[in-house]
Amino acid sequence: QVQLVESGGGLVQPGGSLRLSCAASGSIFSINIMRWYRQAPGKQHELVASITPGGSTNYDDSVKGRFTISRDNAKNTEYLQMNSLKPEDTAVYYCNADITRGTTRPDYTGNYWGQGTQVTVSS
Repeated sequence: QVQLVESGGGLVQPGGSLRLSCAASGSIFSINIMRWYRQAPGKQHELVASITPGGSTNYDDSVKGRFTISRDNAKNTEYLQMNSLKPEDTAVYYCNADITRGTTRPDYTGNYWGQGTQVTVSS
């Protein structure tokens, strides 16, 4: 089995910063693209940022220049550094990854989700 576990959410004032982490565990052969999504109340899932194994990144226009996605391939972990937070960033943030299961050789490749972590930006 493969599991994604997030941490780092919370309450922060506008202009503040938070760092989210997402650690993948289980029988992992390799991890391809890793992503962060968010869902605000009454809104659809929104792709915030993504990163390839080589470190190429993409961001939604609403977070460019404020958020930074990164990953530690040795630790099977991705991060989302969020600076200059705004009230409209308030949402449940989910990590997501394309993971190939296996030990000595690749087995099944699937898309996996974390359980979500709440980020609230409010004074």
